[in-house]
Amino acid sequence: MPLASLFRRRRFEREAYLLYGAAVATARDPLWYAELGVPDTLDGRFDMVSLFVFLLVDRARSEPVPEGPVLAQAVFDAMFADMDQNLREMGVGDLSVGRKVKVMWEAFNGRAQVYAAAVDSPEVGALAEALGRNVWRVDAPPPGAARLATAIRRQRDDLAGQDFATLIAGQVRLLPAAALLG
Repeated sequence: MPLASLFRRRRFEREAYLLYGAAVATARDPLWYAELGVPDTLDGRFDMVSLFVFLLVDRARSEPVPEGPVLAQAVFDAMFADMDQNLREMGVGDLSVGRKVKVMWEAFNGRAQVYAAAVDSPEVGALAEALGRNVWRVDAPPPGAARLATAIRRQRDDLAGQDFATLIAGQVRLLPAAALLG
């Protein structure tokens, strides 16, 4: 039966792709780039996708049930399977895709640790500073960073109020940029 295990889906795989797709759709909202000045580059878009995936992973991990970390890992896996596929579609050579995905994985994990500390920090500007360094790549956060930090806190609060059973079914309500920025 070992061969059969190669074709078996992982737990929450389909649901994780649905959640990841919602994060990507939210991250692609043009308002982030037009109103806040988020760099409309591959790096800027990766940072925005990473930010919304972080929120989903953080929400799943906060659930005090065994399914929480499993769902969090599945969302993470969906993101990096998609990153691998996108690099290949962009023409990156097969031999370097693994290295590039590893760099992206390390970047995501570093950002996730910084964002987790910042959103829990009593320091109001901690998240804006983290976003300035990671999204805009500057030491002093631009004005858009404070607005993005406020939006991310609003989204995190909204996610916290969503039923976990809905999340493990692959359904999430991520607020559009207009609602988060308003």
